[in-house]
Order: sequence, then C-alpha cells, then structure tokens
Amino acid sequence: MFGEQRTRTLLGPADPARRTPPEPPRLSARELIAWAESTAESTAESTAEPSAVRRDVRLPRRMVFATGAIAVAAGAVAVIVTPDLPAGVEPGPADPSGAGAGRVLVPVAYRPGTDVPAGPRLRALADGLVDAPYESSAGRFTYHHKQVWGDPVMTSPDGRFSIAFSRESKVWWTPGATGRQTTTMGVPEYPDRASRDYWAGRLPVAEASSTDDLPLPAFDPVLPSARPGLTALLKTDLGAGVVSKETGNVFGRYAVARGTRAEILRILADVPGFRWRGEVTDRAGRAGVAVTFDDRAHGQQHLLIFHAGTGELLACELLTVGPLRMAAYQVILATDRTDRLG
Repeated sequence: MFGEQRTRTLLGPADPARRTPPEPPRLSARELIAWAESTAESTAESTAEPSAVRRDVRLPRRMVFATGAIAVAAGAVAVIVTPDLPAGVEPGPADPSGAGAGRVLVPVAYRPGTDVPAGPRLRALADGLVDAPYESSAGRFTYHHKQVWGDPVMTSPDGRFSIAFSRESKVWWTPGATGRQTTTMGVPEYPDRASRDYWAGRLPVAEASSTDDLPLPAFDPVLPSARPGLTALLKTDLGAGVVSKETGNVFGRYAVARGTRAEILRILADVPGFRWRGEVTDRAGRAGVAVTFDDRAHGQQHLLIFHAGTGELLACELLTVGPLRMAAYQVILATDRTDRLG
C-alpha cells in the first residue's frame, strides 16, 4: 500500500509539500495511480510523436485536493493547488510577449466515494424544491447571464494544443419579438498545461465585446411542463449524454418554473447511467449538488450541477477522458424576468 509517509520518502527533497502537514481527505492507492497515469499520458502526448498504439480509453477518478500543497509520486510529476485561486483553474505563467497567458482549466472536484446511482437522490431533491428568486419577478423578457468556454476552440496545426476564450453573455428575449445580447470576451483558457505552454507567445487576438439585437428565438418559446413534452425535449430516447446537453439548453434558455424543474429532475432520475456525486462548488464559487454520466463509447464525461434548494441548473461541463481534459463548460450566473431590455 502507498501510504503518506512512503510517498513522501520516495519524493524526498523533491517533495514541494514536505513542510506542509497532510490534511484530509486521504487518497487511496487506486486514486493516486489513476490520476498519475492520466497525467503521465497527457505529458507524453504533448512531448512525443503520435504513436500507432493508443491505450484503451479509461475513466480516471477525479480527486479532491486538500487546501495547500499535495505532491503525487508519478515519475517526478507534482501538482500544487493554492487556496487563493478561483475554483476550477490553475495559475498560468506570464506570456513572453507581455500578454497574460491565461489559465489551465481543471475539472470541478467531487469527493471520492460519492459514486452511487443518482435516481433516488434526484427524486428526493425534486420532492423538496423551493421557489427560485426569479419566480417572484415579472416582465415580458426572459433574461440569462452566462459564462461559457469551449465554443469555438482554436487548435494548433497538428491538433494537439487547444485554446478558447471564456466569454460572458447577457441575453434578453421574449416570444414574438426581437431581443438583445451583450457579449464580453474574457481571458484565454486551456484544457491542459501543454496547450498553455504552446500558446504562450502565440496568443490570438480575441474578438471585441459586442451588443447585438437578436431575431426571433430559434427555439419554441413555450417550455413544456408535462412529462411527455419534457421527455421529448430532453431526447431521453438518445441516452444520458444527449439528455445532459439538452438539460443545459433548457436551463440556459428558459426561466424554468418550480414544478417543471421538479419534473426534469424526476426524468433525469429515470435515465440510466447518471451517478450522484454529492456536494460540489461550481466555477462561480456557488455550492451545489452534482451528477455525472460517463459516456465510455465517446470517451466523454458529462457533469450537471444543481442548486440543492431550488433545483436550478447552476452549471454543466463536458470532459474528454484518456487523458482527462476539459472540453466545454457553461455557468448560468443569473436567470430573471424583466421589462427592461439591456
């Protein structure tokens, strides 16, 4: 067994956490090995020529790192997560050109040992929902404030290294009329350290922020409230991966009423494959509860984070696995109804 003391002994003077007392939660040998293999695989892919033989896609377990520094014995690879960073990011070096190099995205962490079927927990959550703040608001416009990353993504000529700019959008729409959208470009973000290092000195110019009038909504302005209409909208016949994506679309477009939110949670509870991950913190620093779906056929993992009281979707994320990398995220920062446009 790899205990804490043996790990530190192996690292010796290279251990950046040798003066830091260990903190819970403890990681098992299996968790350390899974993470180490995925990290080594990522490093190898960023430095070596493509190989004709690829390791079978696996789904390494995500781990929670204690506050402070924790070193992992993986061929002299160490990860340090500092407590003053925003959730879900790692520090980036300065770009030699003088521009900020941005930051490396890391998956939202959940506690090891929380991998249980999501159905019973989702039904219990649905049974106890309270009103969302927007349900006491009135107005002809539905308003959403969101932050997204991963669409579009720019890749290097060889396809190895990726970069995308986070962006915040504020959207006002109403049935039968035009709406408005403001978009603010954010910092560059990367799915891995190798991509960050590659794009240092090569940073593209982000498009300027903008305000645009929107045409009529391309989606049905009326959200179904009954189960048959919701199951069709969520495309439950296509499996949990598609349901995850459509759930993000629904909460990113509509101010979903409490009864409809409850029915969506019950529908998710009946879709095979969702796993309960317990309490998490999203990229905006908000507490929520999470479910995941491991789509082994496509080498992906879907993550949905809900407010534990209202059942609102706070965020959704898509990761690729083998190695584990961020592919896209959406954070719903605010939902409202208003008569004010812009």
